[in-house]
Amino acid sequence: MTDADSFSIRQMCDTYSVTPRTLRFYEQKELLFPVRLGTQRLYGKRERTRLHLILRGKRFGFSLEDIRQLLDMYDRDGSNEAQLVRTYDLAQDRLARMEAQRAELDEAISELRDQLAQGADLLARHRAVAAE
Repeated sequence: MTDADSFSIRQMCDTYSVTPRTLRFYEQKELLFPVRLGTQRLYGKRERTRLHLILRGKRFGFSLEDIRQLLDMYDRDGSNEAQLVRTYDLAQDRLARMEAQRAELDEAISELRDQLAQGADLLARHRAVAAE
């Protein structure tokens, strides 16, 4: 790996808006495997791609264990059907859960709006009585 191909921990943090602690945590969880030169960590293209996928998975609500398993399924010979099938299945499940959460949230928002409208009417009546 040449210097031009690798990022320092600072470059990774700046590029991906993560902290050094986050990178070390992902390394501890065996999600990232930077090259070590003494105390320095160097992140090549593979690690940058893995971090990008980790962050995307986290944004979608996948567990770190699911993400690790998906990353470990990658087959360098290009036959990634098992990885694609597993990713697709996990994504379908996650989307269904997110849509259910959204429906619950939409219902709660509607109910809260109704309560606020009732509260506004009640306040207006109290203020009208007090003004008389």
